[in-house]
Amino acid sequence: MPDALANLYDFANTLDLRHFTHRGVQHQQADALQDPAALGEWMRQHGLIERAAPSQKTFEAALRLRAAIRDYLKCEPTERHRKPAVTAPLNAAMEPFALRVATIGKDGFALRPVMSDAQAGLSAIVAELYDAASAGMLGRLKMCAADECQRVFFDRSKPGTRRWCQTTLCGNREKTRTYRERHRHDPTSES
Repeated sequence: MPDALANLYDFANTLDLRHFTHRGVQHQQADALQDPAALGEWMRQHGLIERAAPSQKTFEAALRLRAAIRDYLKCEPTERHRKPAVTAPLNAAMEPFALRVATIGKDGFALRPVMSDAQAGLSAIVAELYDAASAGMLGRLKMCAADECQRVFFDRSKPGTRRWCQTTLCGNREKTRTYRERHRHDPTSES
């Protein structure tokens, strides 16, 4: 995972929807952001906030932002900008997290949070999303195509066409399911 996407990646994966059994162990679904205190702790661990606890309003905005990011990443990268049903909620969810342009060095610019409270940390995640899109890396951030996984992953494959977070786990499960389904209804496959 490139460092430039680390907080965005981790934020999207604070909601763990995996519900499959692997090596005899049932994976338990979890949400790391249960309340404002949990959000504050997550943000402190990621260096996005020092001590101010997020308000209930900021917490609710964070959950909307996470849901909109996950919905956006669920779409195929080539289709993301073409789906107003996905981009409109993402734009609306980013609205509370104001950014400004800051001069970096002699000729560079960067987006920086306007606020200095708990919203600033979430604004930094919005800036990562923008920076990743500008750098052409956002298309490599995807959601696993396996319904029982839906984990966000970074596609390191050369062509950028990976569909599953782990081919050996989710990919094999999906391929096996498709194979069984195809042969269940195929009378020529029976011996």
